[in-house]
Amino acid sequence: MERMSRFSQWLRRSRDAASGAGADAGTADARGREDLLLAAAAAGFPVAPAAHPSGYGCSCERVGCPTPGRHPVSFGWQTVATTDRATVEGWLRKYPQANFVTATGMAHDVLDVPVEAGRAALERLDAAGVEVGPVALSGDGVREGRMLFFTATRGTPDDEDEWWPCELDCHPETMDEHPGLRWHCRGSYVLLPPSRLPGEQPPVTWLRAPELALPDPLTLLGSLTDACAEFAGRYDGEEAAAWPIGR
Repeated sequence: MERMSRFSQWLRRSRDAASGAGADAGTADARGREDLLLAAAAAGFPVAPAAHPSGYGCSCERVGCPTPGRHPVSFGWQTVATTDRATVEGWLRKYPQANFVTATGMAHDVLDVPVEAGRAALERLDAAGVEVGPVALSGDGVREGRMLFFTATRGTPDDEDEWWPCELDCHPETMDEHPGLRWHCRGSYVLLPPSRLPGEQPPVTWLRAPELALPDPLTLLGSLTDACAEFAGRYDGEEAAAWPIGR
């Protein structure tokens, strides 16, 4: 009960931050950070340590890192990603400043859309009584951010010809059909709250809690693609900042 109480308090602060209420509203203390990550692991999201911002750069110290604070620390992140509580607690002690990613395509997928399209779709889905499931916000929550809809995974079909890697969903040539949409499945990952972003950007936050039931992605896809199409003209050049597939 204490853990869930802390989670609820942090989630309220996250919502205040997303709406611009309070300069420090989205900053979790060390215990709140631990509670959020353990809640995600308990919900079945495989997690792995990631780099963290160092000013406007990255803790990996790679010159010109293209995704500062957004990539796993290990090339074997898919192998080490886990829901084991003791392992996650050990990482939290070993890497006190680390961000964390969740590997997609194992227990869940993520439909990742520009924040404006995400907000529009979320309003329509709520109005239609659709169970949306967990939702996270990455970025400023106003114009340049992303909204992450966590869904059930498509899994690994018996016929591998029916499966395609996440990279193919993100190529520029697909953008006319699904402008701004990224479908993170096997071979991809996203940052988990409360990951910090470089510079003065607010941290990644939960809008809907991770313990909610994961919906079938197809119940959300139509609303998300329609909303993305409506805002398509605003995404020129955005793909340069796409979530990385590898490190």
